[in-house]
Amino acid sequence: MSPGVTLRPATRADVPVILDLVRGLAEYERLAADCIATEAALSETLFGARPQAEVILALADGVPAGFALFFHNYSTFLARHGIYLEDLFVKPAFRGRGIGKILLSHLANLAVERGCGRLEWSVLDWNTDAIRFYESLGAKAMDEWTVYRITGPALAALAGKG
Repeated sequence: MSPGVTLRPATRADVPVILDLVRGLAEYERLAADCIATEAALSETLFGARPQAEVILALADGVPAGFALFFHNYSTFLARHGIYLEDLFVKPAFRGRGIGKILLSHLANLAVERGCGRLEWSVLDWNTDAIRFYESLGAKAMDEWTVYRITGPALAALAGKG
């Protein structure tokens, strides 16, 4: 671990910090207009009766520097669960200190400890710095797969609610 960098699971008290990091990620990904997360929604979905994801906070000398938000998925081919990394973000002021690698290494360790068959995530195709970083760790692009998403009115219509 890099000197002065510590990791810990987030708690409900960290929701304002998590929201700040989510908004920082949204700005970095040029998607700030799409970020409608609120403290109340994060509190409920991360720490409510049925938590939907987990968050690991990275602190640099006690200051929030980054986070990883992840959840379990499932592979029918492996008949095992995996970890899906939804978001990984390190604040610009803290980049270059190995925090991203520390977070990914921590998730890899969790995956092994939990008996997961894989750790996976998506990356925006324009984010060449992240792509180079991930490939330097041994990650492989799944170029033959295309992600599809349905949201908003189209989701409601498909559900027969619109």
